[in-house]
Amino acid sequence: MMRIGMGRSDLTPRVGVELAGFGPFINRHSVGVRDRLWARAMAFETDDGAPVVVVSNDICVIYRATTERVCELVQEATGVPPERVMVCCTHTHSGPESGGLIGWAQADPPWVELLPDRIARAAIAAIEDLRPATLSHARVPCEGIGVNREYDQRPTLEEALREDWRPAQPELTDTEANVLVARDEAGEMIGFAGSFGCHPVVCCAQTRWIHGDFCGVGTNLIEREHLGSVGLFLQGANGDVNTCVVHEPEQESLLALDVIAARYARAVRHGIAQAQPLEVDRIDAVRPEVQFSRREYSLDDFRALLAEQEAIIHAGPSDDDREVRMAVVRATAYRRFIDAMEQGRQIVHPTFIQGMRIGPLGLYAAPFETFQAVKNDILGGAAAPIPLLVGVANDSLGYAPDRTVAARGGYAADQVPLMQGTLPFANIHDELVEALLGLDEGLFGAGS
Repeated sequence: MMRIGMGRSDLTPRVGVELAGFGPFINRHSVGVRDRLWARAMAFETDDGAPVVVVSNDICVIYRATTERVCELVQEATGVPPERVMVCCTHTHSGPESGGLIGWAQADPPWVELLPDRIARAAIAAIEDLRPATLSHARVPCEGIGVNREYDQRPTLEEALREDWRPAQPELTDTEANVLVARDEAGEMIGFAGSFGCHPVVCCAQTRWIHGDFCGVGTNLIEREHLGSVGLFLQGANGDVNTCVVHEPEQESLLALDVIAARYARAVRHGIAQAQPLEVDRIDAVRPEVQFSRREYSLDDFRALLAEQEAIIHAGPSDDDREVRMAVVRATAYRRFIDAMEQGRQIVHPTFIQGMRIGPLGLYAAPFETFQAVKNDILGGAAAPIPLLVGVANDSLGYAPDRTVAARGGYAADQVPLMQGTLPFANIHDELVEALLGLDEGLFGAGS
């Protein structure tokens, strides 16, 4: 018998915390709550083993230490082992930084300290809520939301708000959403999940309101239409995809937020209406620790790079100068690297990848903002009948760029690793594809 449970917990910080993203040391402090932030969880169980639980959080990123603490709390309360708990993020940039980035918003220590407890509360509630239920699935059009920011042209605000707007190269974005629907024995919907890949950045540097961006607002709409239900957003391959409205003034952004959220909600509604039951004969999960290769640098390399940044910092410009503030980000990272190497400490550390099998559904989670081409190689090679990539999960290692962008360098390939105080990847496209398809083989291959 299949059982499903739902849970939620409030993650909303107090007003005044800095919001994540958009520039070095921009002091983007929140001024109010437009929508509350949530941890939303869906647990699954059959008669043949322990439950698995997926927790989607309305936050930008999560780090390994937080995930490990969440899993400890869940195991203490329910007995569910860590490898069967997936902790992922919607990646909203209108919520707080959760600790770790250099210069891209300062984390709020009290909120960060409480974060594992709040996330665990949702997972525990979902496990305690397990009841006989059916799981259904649909793949439906989800258009007019994303544009590839690496290979396509962003529309004007007027163009983006037209209901018939589509990107010039839709094939470089997600044009469909996968929708999961949980119904109890009476046929009432108790929960749903939408899987879609796009940066939630309708609201940007000029906006200071706390909310879950288009995916959070859209999920809230569906929950209000189905009172008592809990809805998850599973972020997919968002690495090179932005919302069609981005980097606009506050008033225009807040107005566009409702428009883009409504487009996402419309797709989820269609998915709920069209979803067909899945036969869930098996539930399983794996969460190996992995280490991806990085570019190699010597101590002398870092000393030379630091000298370049210190020259920029001390040349005399104001701290209003963005390049000065970026130089501080880089210099901070290089000083950490130098200190670690001089003391014999590791600069980079292992992370988690995760695979879950829920009947024909395969969830493949990685701690990245994954590019579309990487996702296409993963899903194209998967044996799972319904494979889904879950990004920004269990840890945060920045971007997994495709080979072209990695070779070109720039923000995703070079700058973001420094913001995280770590080194750029050597070949993340191929290594991530190989790693996640290895999980798929174990869960769905001939010998599984």
